[in-house]
Amino acid sequence: MELTLISPLNRPLSLSRPKRCRRPAAAAARAAGSSPELSEVRVCTNRTCRKQGSFQTLEALSGLAPPGVAVKACGCLGRCGSGPNLALLPEGVIVSHCGTAARAARIFWSDDDGGVLRSLEALALRKRAESELEKGNFSDAEVLLTQAIAIRPCGGIHVMYKDRSVARLGMCNYSGALEDAKEALTLSPQYIEAQLCQGDAFMEMEQFDEAEKSYFMSLQIDPSIRRSRSFKDRVERLQQKLDAADIS
Repeated sequence: MELTLISPLNRPLSLSRPKRCRRPAAAAARAAGSSPELSEVRVCTNRTCRKQGSFQTLEALSGLAPPGVAVKACGCLGRCGSGPNLALLPEGVIVSHCGTAARAARIFWSDDDGGVLRSLEALALRKRAESELEKGNFSDAEVLLTQAIAIRPCGGIHVMYKDRSVARLGMCNYSGALEDAKEALTLSPQYIEAQLCQGDAFMEMEQFDEAEKSYFMSLQIDPSIRRSRSFKDRVERLQQKLDAADIS
């Protein structure tokens, strides 16, 4: 089945034969300045698309998206018989027939050099690593994430660096955790979770002023995290560290 794009004017645009390995024609046009930069992908999770696998598509694209591209669920986009359907914003282009992760990933890149397959392989390793993190198996998670990063995926690598930072924090490798958090922020400066990891590493290294700066930057990016229990716990722990340092 051919991957089909429907323009806002309802004209079909075929992606069956991409010309370049790293970007399909739509992405190349954006890079050349003839089209707005992709900022958001919306995945229909309404009844028909859901039966056609749109939740799996949503999960895959969330893990594969380059920094700065949001992936969100949405309601019906029409063309229900051609789903799962995606909307690419800000252009409003509708992409149909995205029932597999590999097919959906072609909205970001084509696959002439195996970039999509590399990214999917790295994503699978990251998912395994996150499962190990949940179990507290930090060393196993670090190995898996190092393998994922070495594959050189086209997207989602900033999340892998953040996850490896978490693993290294759990292993008490604070300098390594800080290095990974900084790498994630280099790739995605507005990545809140990486800012928090950076703050956590600074706190463990007793660089409390730097930890405070990282937490404050997280708050500037998204003020709503002020209400989260995990953020409150971080601030309380930092205050305790600062009080103890003042007493000594």
